[in-house]
Amino acid sequence: MAWDFSTDPEFEEQLDWMRRFVRTEVYPLETLGLSYDRFLEVIKPLQQQVKDRGLWASHLPPELGGGGFGQVRLGLMHEILGETPYGPVVFGNNAPDSGNAELLAIGIASSGRESQRSRWLEPLLEGTMRSGFSMTEPGAGADPTMITTTAVADGDAWVIDGHKWFTTNGSVADFLIVMAVTNPDVHPYQGCSMIVVPTRTPGVEIVRDVATMEDPVEHFGKFGGHAEIRYREVRVPYENLVGKEGEGFVLAQQRLGPGRIHHCMRWLGQSRRAFDMLCERAVSRTTHHSLLAEKQTIQNWVAESLAEMTAARLMTLYAAWKMDAVGASAARVEIAMIKYYGAGVLYNVIDRAVQIHGALGFSTDLPLESMYRHARAARIYDGPDEVHKVTVARQTLKGYAPVAVPSEHVPTRRAEARERFAHLLGEATADH
Repeated sequence: MAWDFSTDPEFEEQLDWMRRFVRTEVYPLETLGLSYDRFLEVIKPLQQQVKDRGLWASHLPPELGGGGFGQVRLGLMHEILGETPYGPVVFGNNAPDSGNAELLAIGIASSGRESQRSRWLEPLLEGTMRSGFSMTEPGAGADPTMITTTAVADGDAWVIDGHKWFTTNGSVADFLIVMAVTNPDVHPYQGCSMIVVPTRTPGVEIVRDVATMEDPVEHFGKFGGHAEIRYREVRVPYENLVGKEGEGFVLAQQRLGPGRIHHCMRWLGQSRRAFDMLCERAVSRTTHHSLLAEKQTIQNWVAESLAEMTAARLMTLYAAWKMDAVGASAARVEIAMIKYYGAGVLYNVIDRAVQIHGALGFSTDLPLESMYRHARAARIYDGPDEVHKVTVARQTLKGYAPVAVPSEHVPTRRAEARERFAHLLGEATADH
């Protein structure tokens, strides 16, 4: 089967425009320290330019106002957007809103609950609402089957009780999509569901935004924060169910597969930005009577970084192509591999860029220190590296069967070969 990562000339022109636009119009926003509300106001004209180019919410099908690009095109697009944390927001495909929009779209198609389209989906796509994805719990991170939050059907309503944290943008969200156990009598894979919960519903307590390595200063209500939330007898209409009851894990996988590809391509954008800073420093800085670029260690960093980024890019595009060609479930191993490999490349390249800049790289005078802190989280969210490695190993080992004697055992192979070619060996002996 041939692999094809190529795109048509028209889309290449779009990518060229995006590169210029992101670097000239979006990069500068990083330096302004805007409040969340002010930021949303400032980017409106930029978002309109994106819409005018037909690049808004490109992860969604055309009937939902997106471009229906497919994973390869989306991957190439996210590689550019990932250069700055503001890129995805300006283009209407930032997490968690982009994934939640996909969940709602899939859920509407599955359940026929069209009321969710105008109530939640369309405002989310228009950027007039923000959302959070409330799944992770203290004690139930890497193993979501340990989720304890419950949603009990009571007449025409759900009553939700539980404790979540690391709900990204939860403190600025208009609504949350909550993963909860709706049937405790079956395996969690069949007993969990997703339910839309408006944040102003009685019983929803946004406890705090958890300070992290990304942003160690405690704050509340800041875009990009990770909220701790308690749900105490929260009542919402039964119609807020996303998809069908018991489809929570199925929906989660449909959301997370493409999301991981987009993460990895955004990491490549960040890696490339750090790599450019590394190389610029190498050809600019003189120490001990020669340029850093002339030092063998620095040359090794350049060569290793470029090779790692190229490998990660090809792996990610292959996973995207395979998802487009045969679906997410068939690309499970490839998606898992890029998650841990891409996170490692991101961290390595940024680390080298920090090192070559010395004290300047450690300071906030360059974006590297912030990039470095954000990069560490990449090995944890959407499943830690170790979980993805287990997935790859288990799926790979299924293709092998146990044997009493190794398949490559030379004495055994020699005996089999002599028996197979006995007639030829006999003729050769007779000739001599």
